[in-house]
Amino acid sequence: MKAKLLISSLLLGTAILAIAKGDPVLMTINGKDIKLSEFEYLYHKNNQQQVEKETLDQYVDRFVLYKQKVADAEAAGIDTTAVFIQEFEGYQKDLAAPYMVEDTTYHWQMVSEAYERFKKEIDIDHFMLPLGNGEQATLANMNLMDSLRTCIINGEKWEDLVAQYSSDPSKQRNHGHYGFISAGMFPYSFENEVYNTPVGEISKPFRTPYGIHMVRVNNTRERNDVHAKHILKMFPKNATAEQKAKCKQQIDSIYALLKAGANFEELAKAESQDGSAKSGGELGWFGRGRMVQPFEDIAFSLADGEISEPFETQFGYHIMKKVGHGVATLAELRNNIENAIARDERAELIKKRRIDDLKTKYNYSLSPEFSNVMATALQKNALTLDSAFIAQNIKGSTMPLFSYGTKQQWATVGDLLPLINPKARMAGIPQCLGYLNTVVDALAEKVLTDYHARELVNTNPDYRNLLNEYRDGMMLFEISNRRVWKAASKDTVGLEQYYAAHRDKYTWAEPHFKGIILSAKNDSIMQLVKADMKALPADSLTDKLHDKYGTDIRMERMVVKQGDNVLADYLAFHQGDKPDRKGYNEFIILEGGVIAQPQEMSDVRGAVTSDYQDVLEQQWKEELARKYPVKINKKVLKQVK
Repeated sequence: MKAKLLISSLLLGTAILAIAKGDPVLMTINGKDIKLSEFEYLYHKNNQQQVEKETLDQYVDRFVLYKQKVADAEAAGIDTTAVFIQEFEGYQKDLAAPYMVEDTTYHWQMVSEAYERFKKEIDIDHFMLPLGNGEQATLANMNLMDSLRTCIINGEKWEDLVAQYSSDPSKQRNHGHYGFISAGMFPYSFENEVYNTPVGEISKPFRTPYGIHMVRVNNTRERNDVHAKHILKMFPKNATAEQKAKCKQQIDSIYALLKAGANFEELAKAESQDGSAKSGGELGWFGRGRMVQPFEDIAFSLADGEISEPFETQFGYHIMKKVGHGVATLAELRNNIENAIARDERAELIKKRRIDDLKTKYNYSLSPEFSNVMATALQKNALTLDSAFIAQNIKGSTMPLFSYGTKQQWATVGDLLPLINPKARMAGIPQCLGYLNTVVDALAEKVLTDYHARELVNTNPDYRNLLNEYRDGMMLFEISNRRVWKAASKDTVGLEQYYAAHRDKYTWAEPHFKGIILSAKNDSIMQLVKADMKALPADSLTDKLHDKYGTDIRMERMVVKQGDNVLADYLAFHQGDKPDRKGYNEFIILEGGVIAQPQEMSDVRGAVTSDYQDVLEQQWKEELARKYPVKINKKVLKQVK
């Protein structure tokens, strides 16, 4: 059966409520069981968010109403709409992400390995040959490198063979000697060979994306970096003697303050002229070869905590404070190591480890017939993987590709179609099968990852409860909008009737301006508007002015008390100075004036709508109680912690 990579929220909504054995039913609403674990999750989360804690009985009443509204949303089919399903699947993916991190042990091993390697520097020689044009040429160069290794072991000079054969462009400068290197300087595959080769030995030839390599390890040493801060007064690149003297005077004054007991970090923030100033002159950790002279020598000569006298470099005058020496802690380097792992081939290794774990966990099994069937198909297609091969052999194929899951679900060869590149330039059965296996692995990754996300609902209570909360929250919002919020605002007749029946309730403690204020760009336009106000009919005045003047005017309809609107304050209540309206600084009351009390429902529409929503809410509660009966297991309720 074709692998289903997505699950509908309707089916998921049922799966969400399937909680582990031993989780008793707390209540039943409209025939649907609510388990104790779900109630406790929301009850405790609610209590953490409340300033005044609710009693258990109070929360039970609110929880029941909440679930009745969700039942009403389900009855309305909200969770079956395309919009809901699409939005919910997006939430599902985002919420699952933190729970999808597998094999943190392996990831931590990578971090620990990087830090341990960082603490040791290795002196190496390097030999390099090109990859070659094609696999056969690459294999030939691998064999050549192996022969060169044998020659060196038998006594020939490394430098002589490097000069004759190495393709490393730096050989003209270093003759194949790189000196001391440390972790993070080279690709991980190169670093691995360096750190796994014993001192005095030569690695076997190895391949990276950049070429074929061989390294000789000469020596190792413990890393000894410096942690320093500095204050810098800069002078121009071609500074005059006068400019340097002025800069020296400034740095000497700062040094005098430091000798008198001033705080180094505060002075760095106030006086230093490079980017480190904002962090109190912080330069972090650095090793030999990272800083200009004499900065480097002074940094390594100072005692921990010592502050240098002012000294000059090509950038200006410095005062340095040595914080410490040795190696940065793992905590200090953790972010840098994590970022490096995410960028290089280790990320793929971690990903592959995770997929391998998923394959084991979900009983992944590749069809044994797959390779033979594909090899036969390739024979018929002139040993070439192209669009014709895809059309003839893969499109629509129902041949089982791999099985997975507790119920032996199958992906098919047809599922490969979206991932095949028909323009891939490959020939021969080994190459084509190798490429197809890569595509199978990509499909397996997607299928197993999606399956794992769905299985989280059944295997991870925290994720299940969180996802269920989001689903119900989406349902609750939409049904409340339909039944109360939007319903009230759209029910003009109901609003008018409610206002008429409760008119005495809606009064103002102070007068309001009710009307339209017109603003014009300049006085000339305003004079034309005033003339039109006398000539145009009142019932179509606003429309005609809008059509005639367009963006040269603005019209604002409002019902506001004093202090709510600067234009109304100035024109109607005669308070304050003439406001600046950003280009529309000529204004007039087009219609209306100050009134003591509301004249119609629209004058207090916001307050009426809010009260009418309360009425609709109460009517809805009564309807829910009739439609969705509730049964609560009192014994289970006593188990709530």
